[in-house]
Order: sequence, then C-alpha cells, then structure tokens
Amino acid sequence: MTYTTIAGDMWDSISFKVYGTEAYTGKLMANNPDYLEDNFVFPAGIEIFCPEIEGTDSLLLSQLPPWRR
Repeated sequence: MTYTTIAGDMWDSISFKVYGTEAYTGKLMANNPDYLEDNFVFPAGIEIFCPEIEGTDSLLLSQLPPWRR
C-alpha cells in the first residue's frame, strides 16, 4: 500500500494516518530509506510505501478504552 503525502507530513503523522498509531514510525522509515533526514517534513505528492503489519487491528483495538472496544 502507498500513502501520498500532503505538505507538512512527518513520519509520525503518516504512521498515525495509515495505522492509527505512531508506533509504526520506524517501520515506515525502514521501508523508505530515500527520505531519511533529520527533522524531515514532506512536501506534497511523495509516495511512501506502507508495509502491511500483521496484528494491526488487534493492536489498535487494545489501545481503545474499554467502552469503545
């Protein structure tokens, strides 16, 4: 799957938009080495590869408060 950036996106915000948590920021960075720079802020229109992560749904479910599960 790919994500196309909007101006101002950063690694953690992309992780949150794609996976619902910032926990996968490292996975995104590892799979997109061409864009690794300190404090990198993306311009619009960059395609980022977002690997499928097994168990994402169960992780997200475990992070919800009990009344939203």
